[in-house]
Amino acid sequence: MARNILILGASYGSLLGTKLLMARHNVTLVCRAKTAELINRDGTEVRIKLRDEAVHRAIFSRDLPGKLDAVTPADVDVSRYDLVGLAMQEPQYTNHTVRVLMVKIAAAKLPCLSIMNMPPLPYLKRIPALANMDLEEAYTNAQVWERFEPGLVTLCSPDPQAFRPPEEAANVLHVGLPTNFKASVFADEKHNKLLRELEADIDAVTLDGQDVPVKLKVFDSLFVPLAKWSMLLTGNYRCITPHEPQSIRDAVHGDLKRSQTIYDHVDAVARRLGADPQDQVPFAKYAKAAESLLKPSSAARAVASGAPFIERVDLLVKLISHQLGVPNAEIDRTVETVDQKLNEKIVQGGSGAQ
Repeated sequence: MARNILILGASYGSLLGTKLLMARHNVTLVCRAKTAELINRDGTEVRIKLRDEAVHRAIFSRDLPGKLDAVTPADVDVSRYDLVGLAMQEPQYTNHTVRVLMVKIAAAKLPCLSIMNMPPLPYLKRIPALANMDLEEAYTNAQVWERFEPGLVTLCSPDPQAFRPPEEAANVLHVGLPTNFKASVFADEKHNKLLRELEADIDAVTLDGQDVPVKLKVFDSLFVPLAKWSMLLTGNYRCITPHEPQSIRDAVHGDLKRSQTIYDHVDAVARRLGADPQDQVPFAKYAKAAESLLKPSSAARAVASGAPFIERVDLLVKLISHQLGVPNAEIDRTVETVDQKLNEKIVQGGSGAQ
């Protein structure tokens, strides 16, 4: 049965959207009016490399069995959808029309699958050790999440690396690292049944008889997506330097020993919260993957282009570490550097959107 999925965010969201369209489901992307017009006219293009192929394949939404459309936040009819994907950068949810849409989604009690790096606050409240921690400071506007029932919000680790090529139109996405989306379950078994149905449908998709990478994998543990935190703190946020941004590869491999101490610390924090070591990704595997990440992270690129706000997983992990009584000087230093660069942008009157 074709499901109707609403995805907030047409850039990274088009990757999950394309996988759902290939699996015969219908997808609506929520975005700006100009981008919606482009997508409704031309569709989307996602470039992805299949296993053992040297070049990327271009997958066009118009060639896929599912139906795609794009709308602005104000034009969404929430009664049409079975599931919501949250794929915008966290600061973008403070936009007035997006906030109004979020109120409608919360009121409709739709299950929400986040593929943000920044975990939604209601999801964190499902983890007993975090439920009463003071973490609002890490969010651009924590009030966005107040109306959501924690059990209706889950997190999907956004491990696949993808970006919009700057020279291309806004409907094109290039996948650099085609790993899997790893989702935790919802509180309600009815919603988990839907999640597992999507997992199986995406898994069954082939292209010219070949398997297509970037799967949706569902896990019973709430902690599997937290494995991304170690990667973000070791690589992505350390791309932001006092000067020009550096690549993820250079951030990780510039001082491998220091990188491992940061990675191990964040893993240890996750275990303090309840994660099983099996939920985590070994440092050696991450370091190997980082060798091919030759661009600065999206957070570093956003800061460099003048964004006054970015997702602050670095600050979130710092707040958790301090409240657990296990602060880490390297993480504190990273947060200080990011704060400093963002403040520079604000002082200069930076207003670049992410």
